[in-house]
Amino acid sequence: MTAKTSDTAAGPALTAPARPGYGHLRRFLADWLPASPLLAVIAVCLVAPLLVLVVQTFFVNGSFTLDLWTSVLGRPSNQEAIVTSLALAATAAVLTFLIGSPVAWLISRMLPRGRAFWLGLLNVGANFGGIGIAFAYLATLGAVGMVTLFLQGLGLPFEPPRSSSFAALLLAFLYTNVPLFVLLTIPAMGILSDDWWEAAQTASATRFQFWRMVGVPVLLPFLAAGLLLIFTWSIGIYGIAYGLAGQSGGTAVRLITLQIGSVLSSDVLTGTNQAAVLSVVLLAIAGVSLFAYRRLMKRGLKWL
Repeated sequence: MTAKTSDTAAGPALTAPARPGYGHLRRFLADWLPASPLLAVIAVCLVAPLLVLVVQTFFVNGSFTLDLWTSVLGRPSNQEAIVTSLALAATAAVLTFLIGSPVAWLISRMLPRGRAFWLGLLNVGANFGGIGIAFAYLATLGAVGMVTLFLQGLGLPFEPPRSSSFAALLLAFLYTNVPLFVLLTIPAMGILSDDWWEAAQTASATRFQFWRMVGVPVLLPFLAAGLLLIFTWSIGIYGIAYGLAGQSGGTAVRLITLQIGSVLSSDVLTGTNQAAVLSVVLLAIAGVSLFAYRRLMKRGLKWL
């Protein structure tokens, strides 16, 4: 009896305690294993090409050098492309912000039926891009475009912007950027509750005071974040720019994306390395913009 009792008492002690790191590993695998296919795609399609680009900018013929950076960034054509791309993206983003902000506010305050109509229309505009927009611009505002011929038929001295000009690219960018900005910022408009305006009225606040002290501070981080996304999107557009500027884009309007395509097609020997430098510059600009976007969104989400 005594021996049996002692065996029973010693039974639980025979079970080894779970290792502290094993439970953490199981939880980690349970959380991330379903996402492993997506992570594999990201690693193969995003991370690996990025690493290859960076390596190509610093290693030429197997040796480390900075000459490629100095030669590419020292060329006036590449410098002009970087400045023009920044100017075009910034102008498109600011105009999109000024046009899209009131439109998003008005649509967010519509009745469900009217809001659904406008959201459907905006989705069409936001997803219509590339060569299609370039063709639409030429068919509408080209030298023999519909609007051009109509206005000239009325006797008006209307001369549309050249398809390869800064103004033409800006108009084409706005066509797709404004709907995209509105769709991105409409959800943020719901943060401003009608109860806040009623509370402001109870405190004898005017509409101007409400917007200056409540409305603008609450919505501005989200609107500024949308502006940065439009800037990042605009600086990397290639299809619209190539469709409008074509082969003349290298001389009429120089953009980073057009320069990358031009270098790859014209220089067989070192074009890949030069394009890699311009691509890394483009990625660096986009990375800074997205970092600022995350900071703004973090600031704006404190109201939720």
